[in-house]
Amino acid sequence: MLVAKHQNTIENAVKANQSRTFYAHYPEHPKAYGDEAHAIGVQSYQQMLNKPYKQLLQTGEKGWAGEEVSPYSGEVLGVTYPLFSVKDLIDKATEAGKSWAKVPVEQRAAVLTETLDKIRDHFFDIANATMHTTGQSYMMSFQASGPHANDRALEAIAAGYDEIRRYPGNLLWEKPMGKVSIKLAKSFHAIPKGVGVVIGCSTFPVWNSLPGMYADLITGNPVIVKPHPKAILPIAIAVSSIQQALEEMGYDPHICQLAPDTSEHMITKELCEDPAVKLIDYTGGSSFGDYVETLKGKTVFTEKAGVNSVIIDSVKDLDAVIQNLAFSVSLYSGQMCTAPQNFFIPEQGINTNAGLVSFNDVVQQFKEAVEALVNNPKMGAGTLGAVQNERTLQRAKEAVQLGGKVVLQGQSINNEEYTKARMFTPTIIEVSSADNNIYEQELFGPIVLIIKTKDTKHSLQLAKQMAQKHGAITCAAYTTDPAVKEEIRDEMNSVFTPVSFNLTGFIWVNQHAAFSDFHVTGGNPAGNASFTNQEFILKRFVWVGNRELAE
Repeated sequence: MLVAKHQNTIENAVKANQSRTFYAHYPEHPKAYGDEAHAIGVQSYQQMLNKPYKQLLQTGEKGWAGEEVSPYSGEVLGVTYPLFSVKDLIDKATEAGKSWAKVPVEQRAAVLTETLDKIRDHFFDIANATMHTTGQSYMMSFQASGPHANDRALEAIAAGYDEIRRYPGNLLWEKPMGKVSIKLAKSFHAIPKGVGVVIGCSTFPVWNSLPGMYADLITGNPVIVKPHPKAILPIAIAVSSIQQALEEMGYDPHICQLAPDTSEHMITKELCEDPAVKLIDYTGGSSFGDYVETLKGKTVFTEKAGVNSVIIDSVKDLDAVIQNLAFSVSLYSGQMCTAPQNFFIPEQGINTNAGLVSFNDVVQQFKEAVEALVNNPKMGAGTLGAVQNERTLQRAKEAVQLGGKVVLQGQSINNEEYTKARMFTPTIIEVSSADNNIYEQELFGPIVLIIKTKDTKHSLQLAKQMAQKHGAITCAAYTTDPAVKEEIRDEMNSVFTPVSFNLTGFIWVNQHAAFSDFHVTGGNPAGNASFTNQEFILKRFVWVGNRELAE
């Protein structure tokens, strides 16, 4: 019954993965979920505050702790979470994994799709929890942690379902040998590698975690989710929804566990280094990501830091381009791994349909567009969101000391609804191409560098170097010349960086669509994995073939 219920969904997702055309199983607009859903979600979220989180179906806790603070209200959420020993988590995952591995992939896919529907029932709870732990605006919190995250999870389910069904489970193999033949009964099994650990980040605790979680689960591995101590609630709601759905369907809820910890006593390394852990998904800074990648006997999937570039050669409508880029750098205060940071602009200026626009005029127009956006009462606060943590805020405030010419100094702005919101507008700094000590690093947060170059070839050379040395997840490029477009594409693709050309209007370089865009290529230092290509799935299990003489 369950397989039949979700078969169309899974098959449509498989087709979408293969065709790469637009597909979204979960509508991204809140109104699609009913007029009362938002109010119910707010109430549900508020009822979780200042009390222990007891929705998880895990026992044996050795204590309770929580340290989340809302970037909007400045108030402590007061939610405490059960703390478990690493041994307890590993033992329960190992035991639960034995039976889960034996579930046929068709059934696993249906079960997991059912868990996503359970998460869907909590999209609005998760949205409020995301908003008040990450600082994302409400709309981004809803879309990224709700429908977009679920679509990425469904994408992983579909990819795993497709790969594990690639070969027949059983067959009769016959080799002619003249008057006789050899007959073997062969069987092929996709054997899960073992316990998986997914390490969450503080800015996108659900969107970045669900793909790895569901890639582990669809391939038969149990998973332990280790959230960032300051952004636990959104993923806790998701994990408890999964556990409750699993138990309702007769499966061990310990197939998916939450492993909260504290900033003072983090268990991440202990988890990662446990011999039973075979799979690790990590999102975060490069230093810890580099450490994880060195662990022996583990299959590791990372998304780390990168330096994303914008190459401006020539444009049709400069105003449309400037407006698009101003939004891109302001969205969630630059706290997206896909946000552009380094803008490479030729010293002679930019050719447009209206003629040549000087370098200084381009910079001035960009400055004015950012100012207008962030100071717009209807746009500014919602676009910027709030800064997730004090370290990012401090970096943004100190950006004026980096060197170069300060084009626009970031500043704190007011949020009418949340007077204590941690908000800061983008700082724009102009530097020369010789100032590589400034722009050759990721400056996470609302910081934009405009680099004056000799020409577009020079811009491309520097952008390519940044991707090659430091990694890049995105690159935006603007040109009206087909030959230049081809050169930019070839050079940036050669360092495994995707290029978004000539984006204007309501599509931005920051956005990656499930079922179509590969998020991170896995080919440069920004990360070794990609949502969701075949490698993201295939490395989580091993094909093993058995054979015997057929009677």
